[in-house]
Order: sequence, then structure tokens, then C-alpha cells
Amino acid sequence: MGFGKGLATGLAIVWLFAGVANAAPDRLAPTGHWTAVATGQASTPPMGWNSWNAFHTDVTEQKVLDSAKAIVDSGLAAKGYRYINLDDGWWLKRRASDGRMIVRTAIFPSAAVGGAEETSFRPFTDRIHAMGLKAGIYSDIGANNCSQAFGGPDTPNLPEGTVAEREVGLYGHIDQDIKLYFGDWAFDYIKVDACGIRAFGADSAKVKSGLYRALDPLIDTKEIRRTDIPAVRALYQQVADALHHTNPDNDYIFSICAWGSADVRAWAKDVGNVSRTSDDITPSWTRMLANFDSAVGRSLYAHPGSWNDPDMLFIGHGDFDEHHLTEARSHFALWSMLSAPLLIGYDLRQAPQPLMDILGNSDIIAVDQDAAGNQAVLAYDTDDIQILVKTLANGHKAVAIFNRGLAPAEVTLTAHHLKFDGNTPVTLKDLWDGHALPAFSGETRMHLEPRQTLIFDAAGTRSLSDGLYLSEMTGRVNPAVDGVVTPQPDPTIHRMITPWGGTTDTGEPPAYTGWGGAQADATPYRQMLRIYGTAYETGLGVLSNSRLEVKADGQFRRFVAEVGVDDSTFDADDDVTFSVYGDGKLLTTSKAMRFGQPAQTLTADVTGVRIVELVARGKAGKNKTPTVVTWGNAALLNK
Repeated sequence: MGFGKGLATGLAIVWLFAGVANAAPDRLAPTGHWTAVATGQASTPPMGWNSWNAFHTDVTEQKVLDSAKAIVDSGLAAKGYRYINLDDGWWLKRRASDGRMIVRTAIFPSAAVGGAEETSFRPFTDRIHAMGLKAGIYSDIGANNCSQAFGGPDTPNLPEGTVAEREVGLYGHIDQDIKLYFGDWAFDYIKVDACGIRAFGADSAKVKSGLYRALDPLIDTKEIRRTDIPAVRALYQQVADALHHTNPDNDYIFSICAWGSADVRAWAKDVGNVSRTSDDITPSWTRMLANFDSAVGRSLYAHPGSWNDPDMLFIGHGDFDEHHLTEARSHFALWSMLSAPLLIGYDLRQAPQPLMDILGNSDIIAVDQDAAGNQAVLAYDTDDIQILVKTLANGHKAVAIFNRGLAPAEVTLTAHHLKFDGNTPVTLKDLWDGHALPAFSGETRMHLEPRQTLIFDAAGTRSLSDGLYLSEMTGRVNPAVDGVVTPQPDPTIHRMITPWGGTTDTGEPPAYTGWGGAQADATPYRQMLRIYGTAYETGLGVLSNSRLEVKADGQFRRFVAEVGVDDSTFDADDDVTFSVYGDGKLLTTSKAMRFGQPAQTLTADVTGVRIVELVARGKAGKNKTPTVVTWGNAALLNK
């Protein structure tokens, strides 16, 4: 029996009773508040450098400081790369007498401030801060970490000492460690992995050998039914709470790294500033596709303050090195369209100039860092070609045309993809080289080489001249409750031969939970939005028994949408009522609607309203299969 059994069970029970207690207030009841994370320093996605992809656990103080110096000297810091993040490999052990973490001074000599067991990272973080940068640290939500779980006998810098001293994760020490890392040591960023609650069950070979104590797994990455979602969330919430208490100035970033498992799609946006959507990236094209796919369908789950994270940049390695500049450019452009963190994972001491030019492209960085905080939406989606469109704060659109395949492609980009008027000129600026293309009306054709991504700034006349479609303002829409009752793996994510499994097993099944979540311009299951045979090119698709929060911030006067049960629904017998609230007060509601009925138009005066809430309520007790509903042409208008 693992030593964590009692705590894991207790957390689950606490969460269960909290859920029962909260059932009475009704999760669909309007709150009048924005409930996604707004704390921390993540109004735009964090940028910087992380030691893992460059050095793994073979990290040293000098390597990190040299990388920080390269960030400054190259001008990358001035372009926004400011976080210098340590990953695994920095710790020596947890001191037995009081549980204080001890730094491995053999590789971080400045930490030796008072003898072998009196160490501090403060001299290191002071040097990072003196360079005008921020410092990040790494931990695990379990008792042990990822290198202990998956590293081999030759892995350098593994924690040392007794079994207890080698338990360097946060488990059982959350408040103590967060206070040390952010108070005494003055770090600004923490990435918290989850290998410790995944890989140390009683049947683990390393546990059986006596190397580590057992901790009953809370996460099963292969089967969501065997994952204790409430317990995982509760542990990460404890970290969030500790960060709030330790950092009253709000100067921190909390990165949740649970690899798209434990239904983090639904709750991480309410707990942390960054949430991993997949397992680790590797320097291979197909792995990049998998990580990209894990995030591209989650545009409504990213907002200023909390971002989807398809993992660090692998530019400089493998399929993205200086001999594969097309692939490296695609990687960078796609991450920017996703509003993903831009964390370099390369030894910048030896970076060729063409790679530095990619990482330093100011126009594409500006797409990632745009103040509106809208993750791009798929305007065209196939296994060969994808077109992503992102509404920018200045009213322009960033558009990326991505050739996923191995053959050249001819692609037609239309004004409708951009939600621009097809009868007036559209101008495109190539963000790779800055040159302007000839203006077009209606549509234009482009040629793409294999694996190429074209990325442009597009300006034109908006098709909706007096407001914004909600699917254009994804950073203002929060699926507070998305109607998903039974989390399922997403089958649309690219599956490749994994470097850790090869072809020795049966393959890579769909693993990343998120199928059925709210979507922009599509149903939760990636179908076209349709009500009673009428198709909608724009709108929000979600399941019934959902509540969407929309930040209006008093800037609009009217909400409008055509609502109904979507033609793709699984449940053709449900009755769904659509309601619109403004700052917690009911503004309008529909009649009860069923499959096979025409859409009903809802309009509401939202003058002065800060939070609009869209509630679709079905008969939850009756539903046996999900009821798909559509908010067609949903928009906030200025008049």
C-alpha cells in the first residue's frame, strides 16, 4: 500500500462533499464574475528560456548564466524573452531535520552560503534579476520527480541521500517549499510536473527495488477513468493558494504540467497561468504535430492570465535545426498563433544566426504577445492544410496557412476565412520578411512547400462592421461550465511513433482529455454548426448544461445570437432553454427547444454590462448522451 493512499483518498472525499455542497447553488447559476485565473504575471504568454531541452539534468549554474547572457546580448531579452527557468536536476536532497530543500552546490556553487546543508538560490536569482531578467524553478506535485521516475542509472544529478531525503517534490511540503522558492530565494516562476503522482505505484520496479517509497498514482495517462481528477486538481489548487499567500504583489507565474491528463482542459484555466496540453515535445515533426493538435482546438480555454501550453520550443534540435529552417519557422509561427508560451530550449551559446533570426522575429512575437489575448481559431481544417485566424487588438487579423504534409499545396485564402467583407480589398503583410502582397478581393491563391507555414498580418473591412463575433474574441470567452460530464480522449490529435515506446507495443491510443469541450466556429465534436439545416459559419458550439462567461467590459450595447439544438446532437429528445444574463441578472431567455426545430433569435441590451453569461440548460437527469447546442452568429454589437 502506498504511503499516499490516505491523503489521496481524503482529498477525493473532501472534493466529493464539496461537489455535493455546491450542487445546491447550481453551477449553471450566473455569478456575474469572471472565474478564470486573472492573478499572476501572465497577461500575455510568458517568454524566455528553459534548461531542459538544452541540457536535461546535466545543468550547471554557468550554463544557465551563459544562456541568460546570450538572451541579453543577442537582443532577445529586449524582445520579451525574460524568464530564465531551471528545470530538473538542480536539487541535492530534502534535509531530514526540517524538510528544507538543499541545492546541489557542486553545480550551483553560488548556493553554498553556509556549509554543506545551508544553501540558498538567492545569489543566483539576484544575478538573474541584475541582468533585467526573471528566474524560474521546477518541482513536482508528487513526492518524487520525473528524472527519478524515468531517468536511467546514468542520469546525472539525481537527488541523493536516504529514501526520504530523495523525496524532493512538493507533496506534503507545498507551503514550505513555495515560501522558500518565492520568499527566501526570490524566484518568479514555477513549473510543477506530475510524474510523482503518476509513476511511483507499488508495482513500479523502482519502488519494488526499495529506491523509492510508493505513492498510489492519482493519474493514469492511458485511461482517464483511472485518474482521480478531483484529487489532482486539489493538489494543484494548494500550490495556487500558497503562491497567492507568498506573493501578495502578484509577481509570479504558475505553470501546471500534467500533460493534458486529469481533465486539465476543464479546470487548469481556473487554477494556474499556464497548462500543458500534451506529453513532452521531442525534436521530431510528427511529435510537434501531436503537441500542436492538443492545443489548437482549445481556443476558448486560453485567456489573458491563463494559457494553453503545447510545451517548449524545440527550435535548434532535430527536425527543427539549422538544416530544417522550414520546419523551424512553422514551429515558431504555430506556437505564436496558439498564444503559447515561447520558451527557448536550446543552448544559445552556439546558436546559428538563422535560428536566432527565427526566435527574434519581432512581427511574429507580436502575434503571440498581442494584448487582446485571442488564441487563433481554425478557419479551415483538414489533415493536409489548416488555416488559423487570430483577431488582433488593432482590428487586424493574423492568419497562418499551414501545410502539414509532404507534398506541395495550392491553397485559396478567402476574405470569409478572415471574417472580412469579400467585396472590398484585403491587404496582407508577410510576417517572415515584412513585404506587402498585392491586395485582393474575395480570394487569393498561394503556393506552399511541404511543411511550410505562411503567416500574415491581414487588414480589411470587417464583415460585421458594428461589433465582434464571439468566436473572434476567444480571449474574452470562458467556458466556466462546458457541459462535459464524462471526460474523453480527443481522437483528432496526431498520433506518432513515440520515442519512449517505439513499435514494441500496440501503438499510441488517443490520450489527451478534451473531446467535447466548447469550440469556436464548430461544434464540440468539430462538425459545422447547423440548426434545422441552416449552417452557421460563425458561432460557439457547446454541450447543454453549460455556462459561458463573456467579458463585455461595458464596451457593447447589444448581444445577439441564433440558438438551438445542433443537427449533430446525439440526444434528439432533450429540451434545452437558452438564457442570457448581464452581471448576474436575467436579460432574455428562449422557449424550450428540441432537435429538429428552427433556431430562435435572442437579443439583449447589454449597455454597461461587464460580464455576459450564456446558459444552455437541458434536462440533465434525462440525458443519456450529450446534447449539442449552438449559439449561431453570436456577437456583441456596438449599436
